[in-house]
Amino acid sequence: MSERPLMALSLPTETPPSACDELLDVAGTTGAALAPLAAEVDAGRTAGIHETYRILREAGLLGLLVPREAGGAGLGFAAYSRVLAVLGAHNGAAALGFNMHNVAIGSLCESAGTPLPPAAEAFRAWLFDEVVHGRKLFASATSEAGSGAKLRGVRTSYRRTEDGSYVITGEKSFVSLAGVADYYVVAARAEGTDGSGEVSHFVVAADDPGVRFGEVHSLSAMYGTSTAGMTLDAVTVPRSRLFLGVEGMSLYKLVREPHWMIAGYTGAYLGIAEAILRFTTDHVAASPRRAESPVLQRELGRMSARLAAARALVAEAGARVDAARGSAGANAAVHAAKYVVGETGPALAQDAVRICGSVAVSRSQPLERLLREASFASVMPAKPEECLEYLGKAALGVNLYDATAFDW
Repeated sequence: MSERPLMALSLPTETPPSACDELLDVAGTTGAALAPLAAEVDAGRTAGIHETYRILREAGLLGLLVPREAGGAGLGFAAYSRVLAVLGAHNGAAALGFNMHNVAIGSLCESAGTPLPPAAEAFRAWLFDEVVHGRKLFASATSEAGSGAKLRGVRTSYRRTEDGSYVITGEKSFVSLAGVADYYVVAARAEGTDGSGEVSHFVVAADDPGVRFGEVHSLSAMYGTSTAGMTLDAVTVPRSRLFLGVEGMSLYKLVREPHWMIAGYTGAYLGIAEAILRFTTDHVAASPRRAESPVLQRELGRMSARLAAARALVAEAGARVDAARGSAGANAAVHAAKYVVGETGPALAQDAVRICGSVAVSRSQPLERLLREASFASVMPAKPEECLEYLGKAALGVNLYDATAFDW
């Protein structure tokens, strides 16, 4: 597949031009370094997984969302989605794994400039320092068997000890960056409470006693996310690693501002769709006879229009989040973007198979991997039917700030 310029990143207007240029250079260089690893990792070679995240660490990208005053790039949600799409066009699994780091820290980064109680200020400063100066990789550990990533289904529990620390016990089923990240933001419920109890988050270190990971799941794609089960066997964490120093805020935060959980990774799948169109276009262009076919030109035109519409919706959702995070319009927009991107990738994949023929199913070509990766958007939260339900309720004026109005 021939190289083409990456899609342009539209960064916040307050970002200095020099910073924009530097970030563009870093994104392009990093994507080019990640691209050759995609096939190796997809084949199940774990050495490539560790090399992938070594590259991301050393590129300095872990602090993209961290505010500039704390040493990060200070990107908003819209700009971040564009960066993620660029990485996704080169290596979808790496982009998705990288997003798990940002899902874990994104909401905290958005609190920049907001005065917090002393314990929360200390936690925020610690985490930013770990990411920017320590180049530490964070991940989210929420999903459990039978309930997925929904907070209402969390069975992992915690209890508070006499010295103020916490002891966490439970099983997580699908933890991305398992054995790769330095820290995991673990969702847990107070011991003795049921599904009506509030959920809290704790930062658990990979080397904390009692933390174990299972074998990396053998999935049909996205092996590079290093997703595995996680066991927490009476893991003790100090009070300083209670997220923001507050218990019981997780569900409230998700209901009010669902964009990270719902559509933080949408950019990665947009990038995969971009790569599908790019490969298909290059395949047709390689044959002058086929390139002159009006039928194929119209096919590529339809694919381009679909991708442009999805890209515009992702940009609109990002802009709404940046302008009015947590508003009804922003929350509906991220659900719409997630739904449309999840439908667009597989649709483009079907078009690519029809246009490219046997090349599309050859393991020697990247398109075969891209076809498998595109389908994963539909199994990530929120699922297509959940997006549509949310949008339908929003259209009917249902109060979606009420945690009981939707199955979170």
